[in-house]
Amino acid sequence: FKASGIVPFGSSYESPFTFTAGRGATAAERRGVNILGYISGTREPQRYIVITTHYNHIKMRNGVTFNGADDNASGTAALFALATHFAANPPAHSLVFAALDAEESGLRGARHFVAQPPVDAAALLINLNMDMIGRDANNLLYVVGTHAQPALKPVIEGVAASAAVTLKMGHDDPTQKNSEDWSNSSDHAPFCQAKIPCLYFGVEDFENHHKATDMYETMTLNFYVRVVETMIRVTKAFDRTPPVR
Repeated sequence: FKASGIVPFGSSYESPFTFTAGRGATAAERRGVNILGYISGTREPQRYIVITTHYNHIKMRNGVTFNGADDNASGTAALFALATHFAANPPAHSLVFAALDAEESGLRGARHFVAQPPVDAAALLINLNMDMIGRDANNLLYVVGTHAQPALKPVIEGVAASAAVTLKMGHDDPTQKNSEDWSNSSDHAPFCQAKIPCLYFGVEDFENHHKATDMYETMTLNFYVRVVETMIRVTKAFDRTPPVR
């Protein structure tokens, strides 16, 4: 975070929290740590775009390490790339960068952030969440959330018109039974539930999902670079035209 030009809220980037995992006799308190910071805006520094990604994964199973290259080292590395860009090219509104913990345990880090944000919740303009953005042979990146938030469509359409990837809106209409609904599947969900505009950017599930084979060597690296460039453009677009809250 420090190397990327992100400034901490206070003396530390760490925002620890606890949560209960399991049920009944197996219930136990667990600890998580969100990593938070910001880059100050030049025109409206007291209004914030929140860029999130989860940095946890499922650790080890039967002695085998699950590294989670796409899920979600891809989003975590993209967070740093975006921060490096905007540290050198300051936005009009401030950007909050949040690497969230315990997503795989029920979006716990995101829920903690929304319950105890580092700034006034009313000043949060939109959440842009990146989860699994590093592997797709068809150059296809989904953006989830415009079905329930149609006011966000024009901004996405403007970016999609000339994006280096195919930026497609979908996976958010519960009436489409032939398409999985991702509306509550990642860390954007607690933001939407709190009436904070939110969008989720990700790829379709893949054969390596939640397997030990989700490794760097199996990533679609040229696609990943194009996604990161697209996310910079998405952030700039919402910086120019933020949602009305």
